[in-house]
Parts: sequence; C-alpha cells; structure tokens
Amino acid sequence: MRFQFAEPFRIKMIENVKHTTKEERQVYLQEAQYNVFRVKAENCYIDCITDSGTSAMSSAQWSALMLGDESYAGAKSFYKMEASVQDVFGMPYVQPVHQGRAADNIMSKIYAKEGKYMIGNMHFDTIRGSAEVLGALPLDYVIDEGMDAASPAMPFKGNLDLNKMRKLIDEKGAENISCVVLTVTCNNNGGQPVSMKNIREVSELSKTYAIPLIIDAARLAENAYFIKTREEGYADVAIKDITREMFSYCETAIMSAKKDGLVNIGGLFVTRNLDVFHKANQLAILNEGFITYGGQAGRDLEALAVGLQEATEFDYLDYRIKQVQYLGDRLKERGVPIIEPTGGHGVYVDGRRFFPHIPQHEFPSQRLVVALYEEAGIRAVELGACAFGSKDKVTGEATWPALETMRIAISRRVYTNRHLDCIVEALAYIYDNRDSYKGMKLVFEGPITSLRHFTAGFELL
Repeated sequence: MRFQFAEPFRIKMIENVKHTTKEERQVYLQEAQYNVFRVKAENCYIDCITDSGTSAMSSAQWSALMLGDESYAGAKSFYKMEASVQDVFGMPYVQPVHQGRAADNIMSKIYAKEGKYMIGNMHFDTIRGSAEVLGALPLDYVIDEGMDAASPAMPFKGNLDLNKMRKLIDEKGAENISCVVLTVTCNNNGGQPVSMKNIREVSELSKTYAIPLIIDAARLAENAYFIKTREEGYADVAIKDITREMFSYCETAIMSAKKDGLVNIGGLFVTRNLDVFHKANQLAILNEGFITYGGQAGRDLEALAVGLQEATEFDYLDYRIKQVQYLGDRLKERGVPIIEPTGGHGVYVDGRRFFPHIPQHEFPSQRLVVALYEEAGIRAVELGACAFGSKDKVTGEATWPALETMRIAISRRVYTNRHLDCIVEALAYIYDNRDSYKGMKLVFEGPITSLRHFTAGFELL
C-alpha cells in the first residue's frame, strides 16, 4: 500500500498574521501609488512578493546560530560555511557576500565589459541593472518555447538557445562577447529549469571561443531536482552529485543564498579561477567586509552551512516542488491561465490571457497584482511590462517584453496548502469578474529602467 506523505517537518513555532479589510487595503494601495513593494509587510495576509530571504529556518540552523564566531578575520564559522559550499558546488574558492546582488555586482565588475555583450538565457533584474550601469549589453537567448507563456508544457523551458548564441558569435565576433550567464532555474519565465545537456553544450560552445561561463545559482537545488526527475540518466543520481556536475561546466557561480541556501541573508561568489578569486577578494573588501565574512555575521555563515545541506536533501525538495505544483494545478482547475509546467519557486499567471482586454502598455500584470492585494491581502509581484519593459536608447520609444506575468513566489517551509487554497479562491474570483477591471498608468519610474518596478508609481485608469 502506498501512502500520501505530508511535509517532511513539524511546525514548532508560529508567527501571527494580520487580517485587514478591503477598505483598509484600498487606502494602503493609494498611499503606495499602487506599488505593493511600498506596502508594509505586516499588512499582507499571505506574502508572495518573493521567495528570497523568506524561508523558515530549521532547528538545526537555529542551533548553529549559537555557534557563530564573530571574529573579523579567519572565523571558524567561515571555514564551516566554506566546506559546505565546496561540498555542494565542487568548486575550490569561496567568497561570501551579504546577498545575491552583491555577488551580481562583483561578477559584473570582473566580467562585464563596456560595449560588449553578455549572453544569458534570461538575465534577472539586478544582474541586468549591474551590467547596464557598466555599459555592457545583456541579451536574453532562452529557447523560443520559453518565451511563450501559452506553449505546451516541456521539461526544460529555461534552456539557452545555442543557435542564437552561435549566430551572435558569427556576426559580432567572440572578442565582443564578455561572458555567458546561465540562470538556473530561469526566474523570468516561470522558474523553468535548465537541463544538464544544455549546461554541458553551452559550456562546450563557450570554451571553444574562450568565453567565460557563469552560473547564477540562486535556485541550484531546485534545478537539480528537475534534472533528477525529468532528464534521462539522472533518476538514480544524488542531488549533490547533480549540483557538482552542473558547476563542473562553469568558471564561476554566483548565488543569492536567500533562496536555496534556506537563510534570511547571505550570498556567494564561487570560482575555480584563482585570478578571478583574487579580484573578487579585493572587491569584497571594498564593499562587503573582510574576505572571511563578506558582510555577514558568523551566525549567518553557520546557518548557511547547514541550509545548503538541507536544501539538497531529496525529501525536502520533493515536498517543495510538489507544493508549488499543487498551487499551479488548483489554479488550472479554476481556469486561471499560468505558465506551464509550474517551476520550482512559484506559479506565474499569464497577465495577457488573464486580462486580454488590457493592452500591455496599461500594465495588465500589475493590475492583477493590485487586484489580488485589494481583494484578499495577498501580495505577489509583476514580472511584465514594468519590470522588463524598456525604452530604445536612440528613439526613446517604449519596448515591451514577450512575457507578461504575475509571479506568486512561495516561501520555503512557511505556508501550508490551506494558504495556497486562499490564493486560488481569490484569483478565481478576480478571473470570473475580469471584464470589470481596467488598466493602469505609470506615473513615476527611477532612472535605471531595468530596476524601475521596485519604486514605480501608478494610477488606476
């Protein structure tokens, strides 16, 4: 007899959440210029704006916190963290930083070159922003199926298109390409995984032209799970053996440890190139702190050392991925259009199909974010016209992204399926009444277009 098992943990501490009225939430939205980044977290019943730094830590991690060594240089906590990273990554040189965007910044300063191209499957906002500030030219070369929210489900929609990469090399010359950044899983298009075959082939093509390959590894364990469960030849391979193979193909990896490190703060810059490591050390000293703490307290390093090991346990990953799938399946049952298959860290609702009557320049996914918060106090995030729209640098004309989505990011080990049922009911209600909603107007944006969604202001039309 087969049994249906529940979460592979027990809940031993709780945090109360606050119920607000619709009228109160309408005031909060007006005060925030309809940007939920500006809404106080305490006024969110279920907070799905990000899965970054929102994980619940385990008893083993809390115990490890008490062992933190706060020495400025050479703390024992660093060496515990370093050994754990080396175990999971299979790479020798480890530079801690305070969070992922600090690793993005160091990576960009080492690899990004003014006027030269950075190829990626899909660069996320902070990497793109760091590159653009330095004058680099980031390009997204995910496979075509990965850019079609309504395309049939396929196992690895995060793969980089090798033909597009070869064409750019042929047209522009390898000397005009500074690096390749492969994001696993691919955040922009639904948390879609990258296959080991694709990682291997991208590595081989990059080495042919002496182009460095970097892996953005924020969700390394989730990507490894998909390789194990979807890719031929990996069903019997342990998760950590899969992660080590993944990183054997790259020169450098960067990580926001606030995702698959299962911690609330921290990041990593990991490399096998000693010269690159020395450069990263200097940049870390300038901006983060000494090389053996990198902007983190010893207790943070201790928690990360444990978290990386827990994140690569199959039972945890199986629960994690299947909880996200549960939300996606329930939404599909209610007719809500999502990117399929569901990815590792959240469900992405297709704003175009949800609100077909709202044109992209009126921000349909942002309108859905606002509606979800207004109706149910649930906070999600727009990854569409505001987050990834831009302006042509020559003509000033607006350009719009191929994907127009709202991401519902699920915090690790935090919410139960009852919470996810609340999300389903709220979105189904909005979808059933979708014709009553109108679009939005952007009334404020910051100077860096790729980062404007964090601080943008809107009005309802």
